Amino acid sequence: MVSSALSLFKALSDETRLRLMAVLSVYELSVNELVSLMNMGQSRISRHLKILSDAGLLQFRRDGLWVFYSFPAEGDVRSFWLAIREYVQGSQDLQQVIKSDLLLAAGIVQERALRSRQFFDSIAEDWDEISREMLAGFDLPARIIELAPESALGVDLGCGTGYMLECLLNKFKRVIGVDGSPQMLELARRRLAPFGERVSLRIGELEHLPLADREADFALISMVLHHLEAPRAAIGEIERALAPGGNLIIADLLKHKNEEMRSKYGDRWLGFELEELEAMLGGFKKIKTEIHSLKNGLEAVIILARRRN
Repeated sequence: MVSSALSLFKALSDETRLRLMAVLSVYELSVNELVSLMNMGQSRISRHLKILSDAGLLQFRRDGLWVFYSFPAEGDVRSFWLAIREYVQGSQDLQQVIKSDLLLAAGIVQERALRSRQFFDSIAEDWDEISREMLAGFDLPARIIELAPESALGVDLGCGTGYMLECLLNKFKRVIGVDGSPQMLELARRRLAPFGERVSLRIGELEHLPLADREADFALISMVLHHLEAPRAAIGEIERALAPGGNLIIADLLKHKNEEMRSKYGDRWLGFELEELEAMLGGFKKIKTEIHSLKNGLEAVIILARRRN
């Protein structure tokens, strides 16, 4: 335990590494984003990140050609850092530098979200056709409707132009659609106008849902998680918004290496390992999992789960 503590303190014995820890304990950032934020060369940043990662103070994930760093979500090292960070960042000068770093990091994350909204606004008119092209003949909406149990109130998260909401109205008395793109929601409003008060459309981020606690009986998040900044946070919000015993369907892509998906479809993540998705469902009981082959070596996974009481 003493040697472990000494290695941790040694890893933290540098101002740049303290700054990196302060930022990455709040945000997940790529190496390129950290280079821009810190205004340092990539080799220098990479060396500091390696020292922190080797000590267990940071974790990283590869997503295609990109590498992202973040702070562990749990464990002894996390507790260690949280216990000492105020002390090791105690000097006034360093506190001011870190405050500036955090503001810049927040700006980077906000810029990501803005680019995503602008992207989806720009392709809203073509989104239904783009979605059909990506699915390559697999009728995902039909399979989702087959799996979805009839309920009083269903929610489609990342509802886009409202196509799935229209489908869900065959099984649900009322539906709510949530999306972050004003242009997408305008198209959904036009499509769903004939259904009147059976449909409610709400603008908002899926990591901070505009839904009350336990408001819905069913939630769908279809081909959306891989566009989100924080997929785990979105699943947590779904759990909050679902009534106990409420059902959730997740449809998304399994992990792949097709970098074209970022530019063509605005993907933030190149899919997920099945184990990653299942780990996000801590508050749910998994009922059914299906995997379907698409084009270009892509695979879609559909998970039906039920919120625990």
